[in-house]
Amino acid sequence: MDFIKVKKMPIDSHTHNFEEATYQVDALKVKALMMMPKFKKDVKRIVVYLRGGKGQVGKDRAARLMQFADAHTLVIGPYYRGNNRCEGKDEFYHGDLNDVIQLIRLLHHQYPYAFIHMVGFSRGGFQGLLTFQDLPVNSYIIWGGVSDIFSMYEERVDLRGMLRRMVGHPKKNKSAYQQRDAVRYIHKDSPPILIIHGGKDVQVGIHQAYDLEGKLKRKSVEYQTFYQLKEGHVPRPKAMKETLGKIHEWMKIIEENQKIKPFP
Repeated sequence: MDFIKVKKMPIDSHTHNFEEATYQVDALKVKALMMMPKFKKDVKRIVVYLRGGKGQVGKDRAARLMQFADAHTLVIGPYYRGNNRCEGKDEFYHGDLNDVIQLIRLLHHQYPYAFIHMVGFSRGGFQGLLTFQDLPVNSYIIWGGVSDIFSMYEERVDLRGMLRRMVGHPKKNKSAYQQRDAVRYIHKDSPPILIIHGGKDVQVGIHQAYDLEGKLKRKSVEYQTFYQLKEGHVPRPKAMKETLGKIHEWMKIIEENQKIKPFP
C-alpha cells in the first residue's frame, strides 16, 4: 500500500519537504498536499488536516499545514475528489469520505508506530465526524466544524442550492441526510475529541458545538472543549496562537496517556 506518485512542490522549508501525493480510491486518482520531515524515519506523529470549503474556497495551503508541524510530524491535507485536479466529482460527505479513510489507512500502513490525529475545520469537521471512529487514529479535533447537516441547511441559505444539487432536499431526500448523521456512528470507545469553536462564528454557529458536546456527553465519549467566545470562524492572530497551542498540548497529552505506539 503506497502512493501512486509523489511530486515535489516548490515550497521552501528548512525542516520539511512539501510534496503532492497521488493515491487511488474507488478507481479514482485523488491528491493531497503533504508536509514531510526531511528524514522520513523521524516521523513520530501524523496530522491529517481536513479542509473546509469546496473547490478553490478553503483549499489546502502550505501555511495551514505548517501550523501543526514540528520536526517529527508529517502533516497532510487531502484535496477530496473533484477538487484541485483530482478525478471524480465532489459528493459532499459521501464518496469523498473514502478519500479520507483510504489516506489514513495508507499512512498507518507506512508508519504503524506513529500517532495519528485528525483535524477537521469547517466542512472538514463533519468529514472527520463521519470517519474518525473506525480508523486507526488517536484523537480527533473538530475546529469550527459542522456537526449537523440539517442545521447547516437551515442556517446557510447561501449553501442551500449547492446542498440540494449534491445531497438533495432534507425532506424529499431525507434518507440521504440521515446517512450523514455523524453522531449516531460515534460510541463510547471512539477516539477522544477536542471541540474548538468561536462564539461569534456566523458560518458555523457555536450552537453546533454545544449540541455535539451534549450528544458526546450522553454517549460517555471522552472529549474536551475550547471555546473562544469573542472569535469568529477563523480566530484573530492572538486567539489563533492560543488555539494552536491548545491543539499541540492536546496531542501531546493524548500521546502520553495512550502510550500504545512506542517508536522503534
